[in-house]
Amino acid sequence: MGLSPQAPPHPALWPLRFIGVEALSGVALLAATALALAWANCPWAGAYEALWHLQLGLGVAQYLPAHDLRFWINDGLMSVFFLVVGLEIRREMHDGALSDPRVATLPIVAATGGVLVPALLYVLINSDPAARRGWAIPTATDIAFAVGVLSLIGRGIPPALRLLLLTLAIIDDIAAIVVIAFFYSSGIAAGGLLIAAAGVLGVLLLQWLGVQAAPAYVLPAAVVWFGMLRAGVHPALAGVLLGLLTPATNAFGRLPREPGARRAGAPPVESVEARLHPWVAFGIMPLFALANAGVSLQGLDLSGAAPLAVGAGIVSGLVLGKPIGIVLASIAAVRLKLCVLPAGVHWRHVVLVGLLGGIGFTMSIFIANLAFESLPLLAAAKFAVLVASVLAATLGLLLGRAARAHHSRPARSGHVSA
Repeated sequence: MGLSPQAPPHPALWPLRFIGVEALSGVALLAATALALAWANCPWAGAYEALWHLQLGLGVAQYLPAHDLRFWINDGLMSVFFLVVGLEIRREMHDGALSDPRVATLPIVAATGGVLVPALLYVLINSDPAARRGWAIPTATDIAFAVGVLSLIGRGIPPALRLLLLTLAIIDDIAAIVVIAFFYSSGIAAGGLLIAAAGVLGVLLLQWLGVQAAPAYVLPAAVVWFGMLRAGVHPALAGVLLGLLTPATNAFGRLPREPGARRAGAPPVESVEARLHPWVAFGIMPLFALANAGVSLQGLDLSGAAPLAVGAGIVSGLVLGKPIGIVLASIAAVRLKLCVLPAGVHWRHVVLVGLLGGIGFTMSIFIANLAFESLPLLAAAKFAVLVASVLAATLGLLLGRAARAHHSRPARSGHVSA
């Protein structure tokens, strides 16, 4: 997908934003995924796991529950990825596709359907109480991989479709965190939330004082990250919160524009996003894939009834339940006039979002590790997540390529409704 080079709505971000570079970054993501899968299932698989379990305290080990290399990638570097996502959503809420409340409501409704229907399908297929503990596995969406696959479709997909997928995936991640907190852990620690709130106040204070230097925000941002970690919330989501707090105008800034300066006068939300996009696209996302896509199939045995049912429930939930839930919830909301589709987005595009939402991958595997202690059930769950994610990605690519041919036709209206 891509914006028109002739008239980019945000010139400061062109061509550095994901939409301009993500075709190549998507290839890098898939290459890293293939390498991780091959490495984790070859004679040198031990070296793969040993690498990611390398201990990196970074001077704060005693304050963190885990501090190996994979932790710093998933919970540290991925915070920057989520920051970029939050920045893009913030910008679009200010003057883009999400500035219309009826459009912004759609991903909330769609994400709800995309959580409920897969969980219901899984429970219907699995009657064994031990197997039913995995009901939340097919409800998750891996935002990094979903965006990466969308990038491979190429130009011709409506720009608003990317925002719909990003926003839906963020809401999906928040739902997954709530599920983990209340069904697979002891809950959310209030003390951690207070620490995060203190960090947020620090950010707001700096903005009120008119501080524009980005390094000044690193300390309060780190406090938000640490607070969410202590609260039991995925700390990478601190990036989304910080992105949404970033000013979308120059109103808070008190320094005059410098004539001829690069991106002179660009709002903070745009300038920060433009600088971070290449690093995220070609560095953080492929590294994330390399660290997490190495699913070992050791111990896989689908001969038993319970492992087979677990696998069937996960594949059905991700490949069928996700698109069915997302599409049906969206249709119902539009029919009831609760929301409208974004400009240029048609129902075939919503189906595409539903299919890409079925790429559960790392988040689904994370939930599987919490749900199952039995090795046969866990191995079956991981294999099913891998199969379902590949199927969802393949179907999404095929549908996306077909939908791309229709994008050049003139839109009948600014908003599509049913």
